[in-house]
Amino acid sequence: MTPDESLNVLGETLALCSNEPKTGFFRDGHCNTCDADHGSHTVCAVMTAEFLAFSKYVGNDLSTPRPEFGFAGLKPGDQWCLCAGRFLQAAEEGCAPRVRLASTHARALEIVPLDVLKTHGLDS
Repeated sequence: MTPDESLNVLGETLALCSNEPKTGFFRDGHCNTCDADHGSHTVCAVMTAEFLAFSKYVGNDLSTPRPEFGFAGLKPGDQWCLCAGRFLQAAEEGCAPRVRLASTHARALEIVPLDVLKTHGLDS
């Protein structure tokens, strides 16, 4: 699997999302993606208690540790490469987390409009 070009939604070089916890489809700390990333883990988001509860409610529990997968669980304040579709769903429900635009991959725009990302952007 070869990552797509590392560009963010602003047309610049994709910035780091998080190394602690290590995130990304490639677990390289960036929201890099490729055609094999069917979930489009491209939106660098800062977790909130509200979003983590929403994600668990809709079937993707990101807060419970899963040591068998080397996953410590996320807590408010952690940055994580979210699936673009889940981010859009949360935005439509009014509980989307804040977004690091410089760390959000350009392919997120295939699912989430730029104005929606900017509305939640920390660095816009």
